[in-house]
Amino acid sequence: MLTERIIRDAKPEARPRLLWDEQVRGFGVRVTPQGVKSYILNYRVDGRERRLTIGRCVELSLRDARERAAREMVAIRAGEIDPLERRRARREAPRVRDGLVQFFDEWAPARQRIGRLTSGTVREYRKHARRYVGPALGALKVSSVTKRHVERMVDGLPRTQHNRLLAFTSRLFRLFESWGWREQNTNPARGIERARETPRDRTLAPSELHALSVALDSLADRHPASVAAIRVAAVTGLRIGEVLAIRWADVDIEQARLTIPEGKSGRRQQDLPIPALDVFGRIHRINDEWAFSTGRSHVTYRHVRTVFAEAARVAGLLDVRLHDLRRGVMTQAAAAGVGTHVLRDLLGHRTTAMADRYVRALGSPVRDAREAIGADIAAALAGKDARD
Repeated sequence: MLTERIIRDAKPEARPRLLWDEQVRGFGVRVTPQGVKSYILNYRVDGRERRLTIGRCVELSLRDARERAAREMVAIRAGEIDPLERRRARREAPRVRDGLVQFFDEWAPARQRIGRLTSGTVREYRKHARRYVGPALGALKVSSVTKRHVERMVDGLPRTQHNRLLAFTSRLFRLFESWGWREQNTNPARGIERARETPRDRTLAPSELHALSVALDSLADRHPASVAAIRVAAVTGLRIGEVLAIRWADVDIEQARLTIPEGKSGRRQQDLPIPALDVFGRIHRINDEWAFSTGRSHVTYRHVRTVFAEAARVAGLLDVRLHDLRRGVMTQAAAAGVGTHVLRDLLGHRTTAMADRYVRALGSPVRDAREAIGADIAAALAGKDARD
C-alpha cells in the first residue's frame, strides 16, 4: 500500500515510473524522469482504459488523493460521466462573451423576424452588452457567474440604468438556462433588488413650447430633417424612435393616417393631426424611402438629440429632454378628460397601466375634486363656510 514515505523516497528513472496502491484499485503515483510526482487513477469506460491525473503530490496529501480516487471509482461504476469528459466539458464550457455572440447573431434576429423584438430594443441591449455585461462578465464561464458578480456590475449606476441592466442580464441568463449552459433556476440576477425609480413628470409650458419652436426655426436651415422629426414628435406624442423609422410608404397624406410597422406595441395605425401633415408637406424629399433623412438613411437618434439639446439651449430651457414632448401630449390629453383606453392608444401601449397614471394625476374628475377640496380647506383656514 502506498505511504507518504514511499512516495517521498521514490526516485525518478529514465522512463516514467508507476507506483500502485493496494487499497484503491487503479489509484497510484506517477514519477516522471524529471522527478515530478502526481497522483493518478486508471479506470475503464466502455472497454477503454483511461488515466486521470488527480493532482501533484506536493499539492495534495495522499489521504485526500486516495479519497478522491475512491469517489471517482464509485461514480464510474455507477455509470456517471467519465471524469476526463467532465473535465473537458468544464474546460470548454461557454463563457458569457460566447453567449452574447449567440444572443445577437442568432436569438435576437430570429425574434425580430417573428415580430417579438424591435430593432430599438436590440440597440438598447447592444449598449448594455458593450458597456457593462461584456467588460464585467464576458470572460467568466456562464456556469460560474454569481449574484455577487451581477451586483458589482450594477453598483453605482443611476436608478433607471440599474434596473434596465438587471432586466437585460436576467433575460440573458434565462436564455442560458434554456440552452443548457447553466442549471435551471440559478439565474444570478434573480433576487437582486431593483432601484426605486422616481417617475419623471417634466412637461413644457406653452411659453416654453413657443420658445422651443422659435429656436427650432433658427436651426431648420442647418438640420431640416432633425427639426422636422422633433416637430412631428411634439404634435403627435410618438416616440422619437417611431418617428425616425417612418418611411414615405407609411404616410397617407390624403387619409391623414400613419402606419407604424414596428413599435413597442407592434404594428398599428396612427391618425395624423393637421400640424403633423403640415410638417410632412414641407419636407424636401432627398430620399425616396425615409421621411426624415440626410441622404442614404434616416437621421439618427443621436443627431436628433443633439439638435434638440441645442434648441433647448437657445430657448433657455432647463432640464428638458426629447421624451418630455411625448409626456406633454399625454398630459394635455389627460387634463382634457380623455379616457384611459383612448389615452392608451395615443401612447401606443398594450395596456392601460401608463394611461391610468396620467388620468389619475391630471384627469378632469381628479382635477375637479382637487379644486373642490382645496376650496373647502382654504375656506376653513379663513374661518368661512365654503358654500358662502
